[in-house]
Parts: sequence; structure tokens; C-alpha cells
Amino acid sequence: MDGTQTRSPVPTYLPWSIFTTLCCCLPLGIAAIVCSTKASGANSVGDTTRAQEASRTAKILNIVGLVLGLILIITVVVLKMVAQ
Repeated sequence: MDGTQTRSPVPTYLPWSIFTTLCCCLPLGIAAIVCSTKASGANSVGDTTRAQEASRTAKILNIVGLVLGLILIITVVVLKMVAQ
């Protein structure tokens, strides 16, 4: 063995970020896309630490955006049903 370790790339969550942007919460989705692309760039140059940080931030933004988007959608549907 030559002592080098092959590391699997850190997940970028880009498809999830795009979904969050289009369907749930635009501002948080855009921020998640930015972090996802930072993670992808860091993966490509081998900077695992920076890729992990950006990936973690993208994941958190996606979770928060998805939850806020679902709460907003549910609230709007309930208010429409009550108004009828």
C-alpha cells in the first residue's frame, strides 16, 4: 500500500437545493444552491474540510426551507378552507 487514502466525495445536496428553491422557499433555496456549489468546488479540489462545512450548511438550509415551505403551504390551504 502507498499510504494514500481515497475519500468519497462529500454530498452536495444540489438536487434537494433546487427542489427547495422551486417548491418551498426561494431565499433559503438560493442560499442552499450557493452552499451546494461551494461543496462541489471544494470536492473537486480535494478540500474535504471546506466541502463538509458547505455540505452541512446546504443540508441545514434545505431542511429549514422545506419545513418553512410546508408550514406555509399548510397554512394557506387551511385558511382557504376556513374562508369558504
